[in-house]
Amino acid sequence: MKTRATALIALSALALATGCTDADSGDGADAASPDGNPLAGSRLGAILDSGTLRVCTTGDYRPFTYLDPGTDEFTGIDVDMARDLADDMGVEIEWVQTSWDDLMEDFLAGCDIAAGGISISTARSEQVYFSAALMEDGKTPITLCENVDDYRTIEQINQPGVRSIMPSGGTNEIFAEEHYPEGELIRHDNNTIFDEIIAGNADVMTTDASETLWVANEHEELCAVHPDEPFDYFEKAFMLPLGDEVLKHYVDQWLNIALNDGTWDGIVEPWFGEDVEL
Repeated sequence: MKTRATALIALSALALATGCTDADSGDGADAASPDGNPLAGSRLGAILDSGTLRVCTTGDYRPFTYLDPGTDEFTGIDVDMARDLADDMGVEIEWVQTSWDDLMEDFLAGCDIAAGGISISTARSEQVYFSAALMEDGKTPITLCENVDDYRTIEQINQPGVRSIMPSGGTNEIFAEEHYPEGELIRHDNNTIFDEIIAGNADVMTTDASETLWVANEHEELCAVHPDEPFDYFEKAFMLPLGDEVLKHYVDQWLNIALNDGTWDGIVEPWFGEDVEL
């Protein structure tokens, strides 16, 4: 692991030193750092020097990030991936719990990365870099299995009396407000949101197809409507500091290895089972 981390750090430094990045045009590394260390202007250098990777995550979006109230420990796909990244760097993780409403503010206040099923968007890209994508995704409905045919289209959901539930903040709320103005929009705690559909207090939720697959695997009463044909398309990734080409290069190289050496597959399988490919 240390050998791989050392090699990735060397590649990142080389890319900066040889002028293969645009780091000096943003807030990231400066190739002309006073001490001659090509990592000195990058958050990567600060992470390695401090021995700590600060990770912003909401803790309310399974299967990607979840803060267990019983153990006060984070679990989830992106949580485990962040731990692998920290192990690769040879540093410890400092978790910074945030919310979807406060994610950007908290990240910009001092986190090194943000993780937890975060969707790439042009609006977010005005303030942050994104890593290479972890996975492709899209919005799709989930509802009681007997009601699947009632909520296959946006038109069916955008009707008076149809209760769409969602957490406040984040892309699910944005999607619902844009596409379901005629329906009833209910905002709720993300950790128990699917219990509300089972209890009959809401009709449907439109969320990421990946989440609907996990929820359907956990709750036999609920079915993902058409996760293989979502309403739209986006990718999930880690948020990174804007302009820091060296840190982005490092994270992208680590991620490419993790997606192809079995690390990603091993982390994902316990959440979805062997038959689901993300």
